[in-house]
Amino acid sequence: MQRRQLIRSGALFAGAATLTAGLGRSARAAGEIRVGLVAKSLGNGFFVAVDKGAQQAAAQLGDVKVIFTGPTTTSAAGQINVIQSLIDQHVDAIAISANDPDALVPICKRAMQRGIKVISYDSGIDQAGRIVHVAPSSNALIGAALDKLAAQNAPDGKGQIAILSATPTATNQNAWIDVMKAQLGNYPGLQLVATVYGNDLADDSYRQTTALLQKYPQLKVIVAPTSVGIVAAAKAVEDAGKVGKVYVTGLGLPSECAGHVQAGSIRDFAIWNPIDLGYTTIYVAVDLVKGARGPGATLPIGRMGSISFGADGVGAMAAPFTYDKSNVEAFAKIF
Repeated sequence: MQRRQLIRSGALFAGAATLTAGLGRSARAAGEIRVGLVAKSLGNGFFVAVDKGAQQAAAQLGDVKVIFTGPTTTSAAGQINVIQSLIDQHVDAIAISANDPDALVPICKRAMQRGIKVISYDSGIDQAGRIVHVAPSSNALIGAALDKLAAQNAPDGKGQIAILSATPTATNQNAWIDVMKAQLGNYPGLQLVATVYGNDLADDSYRQTTALLQKYPQLKVIVAPTSVGIVAAAKAVEDAGKVGKVYVTGLGLPSECAGHVQAGSIRDFAIWNPIDLGYTTIYVAVDLVKGARGPGATLPIGRMGSISFGADGVGAMAAPFTYDKSNVEAFAKIF
């Protein structure tokens, strides 16, 4: 009985055998929908915030219980054990941020064969192992947001900008940059002078930023769609005495960018809001349990409006969330 109580409270037992042993059917209130929310790993601030949003959704929907769980390390094997335990508890739905898109497919198929609605969020499972995937955003939304941030940081929306990316072969960042370039005409005052690569290494990104500052003395904005690059670029701008003359923006984590926001090298930046992601994920899971279609459907997601899924079952939640002096410190405590 004590073991069951620990499991219901979200505590994690060390070892695969313990995760799967002795998991009985937890008590269910009449009409209650139970959703297993699986993190990549427990103790990660991002997923703590995801769970916060999930609990908000459950409270709004009523008669919904979220079972937040995950392995101690970011491994597929750990998630497989956790998913099996949720199957044994006869949950109604399982939502997973996958450590491996392929390795989880067999266990997720097993769950769906037992009538459990399986979805992925944040990090997707292969289409064969889930009904839908809740993506935090989309290439189109991210690229458009990066252009908007560049324009907001340039004086009167005019001036030279440069892009500091990760690697030349980074598929996701290349897709975002393609959108940026294609839509840059919406901001005729901006002139893109260079795209450079810091290889997602702090030292390389710092050196690339320093070179940009030296080569383009009229540079106004550096856009870094990488959490490593944005921090390195901000430090380079500060060290060069360019605060207030050159602004850094892009995609980053509040906990890493907060100090640079206070220093003035970053005015605003963006990343998907994990609280909203957890909130959206639970709404989608409950909609599916209640009989909603998945691929090709548009589903209501409470305060977030709605989410539309393509034929492949992938839906984008929203444009990236913007952080600045007004909110970055609060979020920095979360992730």
